[in-house]
Amino acid sequence: MKITVLCVGKIKKKFLSDAVDDYKRRLSSHAQVNIIEVSDEKTPDGASETVEKQIREKEGKRLLEKMPKDAYVIALAIDGKKLSSEHFSEKIEELTVSGVSHIVFVIGGSIGLADEVLRSADMKLSFSDMTFPHQLMRVILMEQIYRAFKIIKNEPYHK
Repeated sequence: MKITVLCVGKIKKKFLSDAVDDYKRRLSSHAQVNIIEVSDEKTPDGASETVEKQIREKEGKRLLEKMPKDAYVIALAIDGKKLSSEHFSEKIEELTVSGVSHIVFVIGGSIGLADEVLRSADMKLSFSDMTFPHQLMRVILMEQIYRAFKIIKNEPYHK
């Protein structure tokens, strides 16, 4: 299985990049994991909805240019489907069994994803009704992917 995390912006805090790297290392025995970052746009304080939409569209264009054509795409969105860790692992296993060999997870920038990116996704996934910093979301996603593979392989993992 190949997993790509396609995201807007770079991680600025070392402790977050260390956590992502740790999960990437842990996942290496289960899947080939690749992280692709596209540059983010500076969002001015108090930006109007029009300006924010333009920013999302610019970032979205960059994401779409990097999105593999042969992959199953899961966009992280607050209005997406909510799954337990067990159901998330079942989804990954279901995709694998059905012949999907590449899953792309898309994480937007600080103001979310462009409509075009959301429409191009095969699935929208939400981790919570809460909003998380997009850099922290990368760590949370990597942990849940790792947990999913441990569940699939019926291997122990802390609760």
